[in-house]
Amino acid sequence: MASDQPVLELTGLEKHFTGNKNISDILLRREPSRIQAVDGVSMTIEENESVAVIGESGCGKSTLLRTLIGLHDPTGGDIIYKGTPVSEFDKADWKAYRRNVHVIFQDPFNSLNPKMTVRESLAEPLNIHGIGDKDARIREVLERVELQPAEKYLDRRPMNLSGGEKQRVSIGRALILEPDVVLADEPVSMLDVSTQAAVLTMMKELIDDFNVSMIYISHDLSTVSYISELVKVMYLGRIVESAPTERILQDPKHPYTQALVDAIPIPDPEY
Repeated sequence: MASDQPVLELTGLEKHFTGNKNISDILLRREPSRIQAVDGVSMTIEENESVAVIGESGCGKSTLLRTLIGLHDPTGGDIIYKGTPVSEFDKADWKAYRRNVHVIFQDPFNSLNPKMTVRESLAEPLNIHGIGDKDARIREVLERVELQPAEKYLDRRPMNLSGGEKQRVSIGRALILEPDVVLADEPVSMLDVSTQAAVLTMMKELIDDFNVSMIYISHDLSTVSYISELVKVMYLGRIVESAPTERILQDPKHPYTQALVDAIPIPDPEY
């Protein structure tokens, strides 16, 4: 049964960084500049909903994700998980949150420990959270991310996997604890085009199968229709437009969104 409470809610979330002091700051005795990486972002993520956050490099979308998983402390605003602000979390709450909110990193070549086998990488979150039945869970998730038969991959290390296979292992690692929310940070940007569509289609099916919500971060509007029903366009740390994916692609309102849509390559050599 779906809950009336949003699984994740952001209210005026801010993350500012202080720049390095330069010689002018020292001579003029002024404070260094502040960089507003995330500036008043509000959004609601419902159960089994996929929302895309789109914007060019440097717009603040990856900082937003790192703040959501606790790698950065918010400068202002709050993150509310199932009705409880993370600012009120104790140590046990944070452990439960990190069990239920997982991340898929952008770079599959560096997000896996090169010394660990696929079996060890997938077992690690199970060990951290004290979950048994490891072997069955690992084999099942490998089948779900289309690395089959599982025996073929269990004892391989990352150096023996292709880029697409590495990212499938990363996706499996994010899903093995059956989380409520997955934060996907440009998960296909480092894969070749022929692999991107297959991985995105698989991710969409897994969202439905695992009944998980997703925030999908990307700079590429052409990929969002595979995976997200709603798009939020981020520019200079702020959400400047929010609409269903189809409407964004066909009738963008904000000039920045229009520029992103115009940048989508058209697969026509005569164009």
